[in-house]
Amino acid sequence: MPLSVGYDRGIDDEETHDEPASAEAVSIMSDQRPLADRTLVLSGGSRGIGLAIALGAARLGANVVLLAKTGEPHPKLPGTVHTAVAEVEAAGGKGLAVVGDVRKEEDVARAVDAAVEHFGGIDVVVNNASAISTEPTEDLSAKKFDLMMDINVRGTFLLTKAALPHLRESPAAHVMTISPPLNMNPYWLGAHPSYTLSKYGMTLLSLGWAAEYADAGIAFSCLWPQTYIATSAVTNLASGNELVRRSRSSDIMADAAVAILTKPAAEVNGRTFVDADVLTAEGVTDLSRYGGGDDPMWDIFLDKS
Repeated sequence: MPLSVGYDRGIDDEETHDEPASAEAVSIMSDQRPLADRTLVLSGGSRGIGLAIALGAARLGANVVLLAKTGEPHPKLPGTVHTAVAEVEAAGGKGLAVVGDVRKEEDVARAVDAAVEHFGGIDVVVNNASAISTEPTEDLSAKKFDLMMDINVRGTFLLTKAALPHLRESPAAHVMTISPPLNMNPYWLGAHPSYTLSKYGMTLLSLGWAAEYADAGIAFSCLWPQTYIATSAVTNLASGNELVRRSRSSDIMADAAVAILTKPAAEVNGRTFVDADVLTAEGVTDLSRYGGGDDPMWDIFLDKS
């Protein structure tokens, strides 16, 4: 299992003999790797959007701790938490795999403790793990309902709560939740009420924490894709090939995420973002690099004007 660990908030004995970098060199390195020495804990990062965000952070120098259930290969989906860590390290970051279930308090505590033990603290939490089931209410089983609430809402609560004491110690603390803006359009309320409840619950927690911890210097934000994202889960749908053709790559979420994570807390706290809007604000005028064709499939919860 690829694993690289270290105490990036300290200096070991050998490093004290190195010549100090010039102020100009430090500035250049900081500009190129603005997440260097920051530790990110992310749930559900074996593949898809979570892995893309982990890699985006790793390219900017972050330490990445991945909490995911896939310690062994999934029969239908590529990648495990261990292969994800290997990719993180290949991208230039330091990685640590924690096999666990975000629904279980003890597993979440183990991931948080591991991040602190190996990297000295926690600067960023990304609540990415999520379950979806969009059957009509009369067809939706209680088991699936509970699964969505447990992973989406409970998991977001558990991971954020466990990390908060350490986030308070960070000079650049941020909690990002992959959930949508609150859209009260009756269409979205009625399309899949139970799934909507779980995802809006994630957003409400984030907005609530932004208010609750307004004086703590911790940024709380949400990020959502403007269009479908070409993940393995989308590929496995009945109309997967057509959906993938009209989906953007997960890189757009990664680029938007790191753009938000590298901003001051006060600038992003209590906000819900859409990936394309973030990049447009950053001066990216051509989104074709992310795929999706001329008419990409708009994601749920967003009204296409």
